[in-house]
Amino acid sequence: MQHTNGLEDARNYEAKYGGRIGPENRPVFHVSPYTGWANDPNGFSVYKGAYHLFYQYYPYETVWGPMHWGHVKSADLIKWEYLPCALAPDSDFDRAGCWSGGAVETQDGEQMLIYTGRMYRTGSEGQEEIVQVQCMATGDGTDYRKYEGNPVLDAGGLPEGMSPYDFRDPKIWRDEEEDCCYMLVSSRGPDGSGCLLLYRSGSGREWTFVTVLESCNREYGSMWECPDFFTEEGDTDMPDMPYMPDMLPAAILVSPQEMELTGEFQNRHGNIVLTGRYDRRNHHFIRETVHAVDDGYDFYAAQTLLAPDGRRIMIAWMQGWENARVRQNDNLWFGMMTLPREVSIRRGRLFQQPVRELEKYRTCPVRKEGIMVSGSISLEGIRGRCLDMTVQVRQKEDGDCRSFSVCIAADQAHGSTLRYDFAEGLLTFDRSRSGYVDDAMAPKRIFLEDHPSCLELRFILDRYSAEIFVNGGEHVITSVIPTPLTAGDILFGAEGKAVLDIEKYEIRIS
Repeated sequence: MQHTNGLEDARNYEAKYGGRIGPENRPVFHVSPYTGWANDPNGFSVYKGAYHLFYQYYPYETVWGPMHWGHVKSADLIKWEYLPCALAPDSDFDRAGCWSGGAVETQDGEQMLIYTGRMYRTGSEGQEEIVQVQCMATGDGTDYRKYEGNPVLDAGGLPEGMSPYDFRDPKIWRDEEEDCCYMLVSSRGPDGSGCLLLYRSGSGREWTFVTVLESCNREYGSMWECPDFFTEEGDTDMPDMPYMPDMLPAAILVSPQEMELTGEFQNRHGNIVLTGRYDRRNHHFIRETVHAVDDGYDFYAAQTLLAPDGRRIMIAWMQGWENARVRQNDNLWFGMMTLPREVSIRRGRLFQQPVRELEKYRTCPVRKEGIMVSGSISLEGIRGRCLDMTVQVRQKEDGDCRSFSVCIAADQAHGSTLRYDFAEGLLTFDRSRSGYVDDAMAPKRIFLEDHPSCLELRFILDRYSAEIFVNGGEHVITSVIPTPLTAGDILFGAEGKAVLDIEKYEIRIS
């Protein structure tokens, strides 16, 4: 049974209230909700020559609520156009929420959305309970109709021992060689921890279980949310893995819940990437390495797409659940996406760089070379809260500098500081003076294996956030920064003598 007015109500609310939020009260080039709340990115895809991004959405308040799908599109991944709400929880199979999922173009030219519905049912003892099922909708890039036969996958399609209560977040992709679609869905296995289930379908309406692609085995958190999976053609420099044409370099991205805070995993609701090889004939993933995708405070639920030019592009929710209830101001929106990033597998790690499209919006260049720093200094022309700045730092002489720091979004009361200890190879990011209320999270700590004596640091700042790319994107530190926008100073410091080369641009979206 279809329940009316849910989507219409959401769109009417957007039309009435979304325009209250002017561009001066938003990030300049990061996606934020049209109004209300946003969390996980959904359906990140290419359709009819444009990039489409959906997101978990509650338009009516700036708190998590019954999940809808918000919608934006872009020609270049930087300038985004708001489209009407795409999905609302208005049907029996998704009455308790339209949760995360993916999107793909069908052979007949429509855009197919696959998402998790939360539906009520009567349990074995007559009580009402909520289970999770996978649902489908199709449309033209603006308007979508839900499939009459929903759900397309429910508990009847689960392998024995898998949970129908934790069964969510489908990632879908098309295999042109096999002329079919594959879908990776999170569930909770017999041991109570996360696992990833692979399904196959010709039409998207019926799904056949293929295999358990990967399992947590209680090693990395409990439930694994929001899986993403991709392969790379050809060979990469994976350790100890000879090249075989049917064994492709591959990566699985997941966001575990209840992570142990150990080593590089520093968030209870974290993010990890498992790299290895994928046997595409037998659908077998061979895990080689496990790392954090992002070393900062705010990165969750990553999704990727394959761009028309062959790049793998990733985006994520720029927020941590640990502080998602903290409100700093009276904004009529909450939640941002990261800047889309180009990613590749190198040496068993996921390397990341801002999408190159950002460069066409750079203006007002400032370049400084050979600046010697001892103590704390500021530099003329180097300040701001919406910029792209690359800093190359080295010791003046070998062993001549104990540590180096960059403090961004600074004034007398505020500042968020990146510090590097040359002797220990330790990079820390501390936002305790960023203005967060009740945010007692410890500084993030990243050990650089080779203790490099030179660093390249690329800072992408956009009013309320910082994304810092270290040494070509081998590490990335992502953080929301709620500091007042008047705090725009940037300070450089050194214990000893360090030498800087700086290239800085403002970002302007006309």
